[in-house]
Parts: sequence; C-alpha cells; structure tokens
Amino acid sequence: MPQVAVEGNDRMSLRIASEEKSLLMRAAALQHTNMTEFVIRNVVSAARKVIEQDEKLKLTETDSLRVLELLDSPPEPNERLKAAAFALPKQS
Repeated sequence: MPQVAVEGNDRMSLRIASEEKSLLMRAAALQHTNMTEFVIRNVVSAARKVIEQDEKLKLTETDSLRVLELLDSPPEPNERLKAAAFALPKQS
C-alpha cells in the first residue's frame, strides 16, 4: 500500500508487550493496511468517542426534573427575552 505524505507529521513512540504487538500486526494484516494506519484509525476513533462521552451534558436527577418542569410550565418571558425576540429577523 503506498504511503501518503502528511504535512506536519509528529512522531510518537510507545512501549508495548510482544503479544499485543503481534495482535496489532495480525489485525492490521487482516485489514490489508500497515501498523501505523491501523493504530491511528482505531485509536483516533476511540479518542473521539471518549471525548464525546465526556463532553455530553450531564444532569442530576434533580436537574432533569427541573428541566421537565420548566418545559411543562415555562415562566413568563421577561423584557430582555421579548426584546431579543423582536430583534430577530423576520422570516418570510
């Protein structure tokens, strides 16, 4: 598989047990890719999932009940909210 040049490459080295390296090499071979591409593809995907899960809004049970209460019985709009609503562009 031809190597694609990537600008701004950073090198990263790590220590890994022989058994784990063999496992990764076997998996990369099964996907017809090299070790670097296999690891990057899978690690970046895992990293995105970890970050996404961490950045999701977390509400306590009390907070969740308060949100539902406000949705069922919203407060009257104050003057700032009314002014902001009137400042919105009119939709045709």
